[in-house]
Amino acid sequence: MRLLVLGHGYSARHAVAALAADASSVAATTRSADKAARLAARGIAAVAYDGAAPSLAVAAAIADATHILVSAGPDAAGDPFLRHHAADVVQAAAAGGLAWIGYYSTIGVFGDTGGAWIDDRDPANPMSERTRWRVAAEDAWTAAGAAGGVPVAALRLGGIYGPGRNAFVNLAAGTAKRVIRPGQIFNRIHVEDIGLVTAAALRARAAGPISVVDDEPAPPQDPITFAAGLMGIEPPPAVPFEEAEFSPMARSFWAENRRVRNTRLRQELGVTLAYPSYREGLAGLWTSGTWAGGPEDKEEASPRFRRGATGG
Repeated sequence: MRLLVLGHGYSARHAVAALAADASSVAATTRSADKAARLAARGIAAVAYDGAAPSLAVAAAIADATHILVSAGPDAAGDPFLRHHAADVVQAAAAGGLAWIGYYSTIGVFGDTGGAWIDDRDPANPMSERTRWRVAAEDAWTAAGAAGGVPVAALRLGGIYGPGRNAFVNLAAGTAKRVIRPGQIFNRIHVEDIGLVTAAALRARAAGPISVVDDEPAPPQDPITFAAGLMGIEPPPAVPFEEAEFSPMARSFWAENRRVRNTRLRQELGVTLAYPSYREGLAGLWTSGTWAGGPEDKEEASPRFRRGATGG
C-alpha cells in the first residue's frame, strides 16, 4: 500500500501509526518546513503544499498513491485539494491504481435532532455554513472516486480528544467551565480510536458515511467532572448555559444537539473501540501520564486547547 495523506494533522498522524504495518510507503502534504523535517525523520515523504495553486508534486503523489486519506477542511471555495487537483484524482481513479479514499468529515453535518438518536445512513442536514462546506466536500470526493469505481468513505468524526486535547488540559490551565444545559448531549471519539477505525475502513475498502463516535454520548459537563476527580481537585462551579460566554463558533456548536450511533463501525467494520466512552479515554490518558501531550500534540491540537479555552 502506498498511502497519501492530504493534510497530516492530529487525527491523520494517529491513522498513519495504525496503518504502519500495511504501508510500503507514506507521503503527506504539509505547509510547514519544520513539520516536513519531522515527517522525513519518521520515513514519511513530505510534499509541500499551501493550497494556493496547483502543485506538480501533489499531482505526482496522487498518481502514485493506492490509498488516499484526506484530513484537511474545506472553505467557501471548496476542498483545498480538489480545488486544484480534482482532475488528477479522477485520472488516478480511472487508471485503476487507486483502491480507496477516506475523507475526514464531522458529525456536525447531521445538524440538530433535538437530542434524538441518529444513524450513519440518516441524511445530512447541515445547519451552518461550515457544515454545508463539509457536505459539499464529501460529495465532491465521492464523485471523484466514482470516476473509476473507487470507494470513498466519509468518516464523520465526533468531538476529538486525546493527548494535549482533553478536559485535563483546561482544568490544569484553570479555564475549564462546567456549562449546564439540560438535555444537551455530545458524542466524542478518542484519537487512537480514529486511527483504529480508519485502518479498518481502509482494509475493508468501505464506502459511504461512517459515524466515528464513541458508544456513549454524554452531557458536556460530565467529562470535566470525571477528569477533575482523577486529578483530585474540585470541579469548576456549574454555569447555566444562558450565563456562559461563547465565541460565535462555539455558540453555533452548542445550538445543535444529537445522539449519534456508531452502527456501521461496529457491525460492518467489526471494530471494538479501545475507549468506548469518555471515562475509559480520560482514565487512560491520566494513568499513562500522556494527557498533556508532547510538542506535536500541542501544535496540532485545536485552538481552544492551545489557548486553554473552555472545553470538555
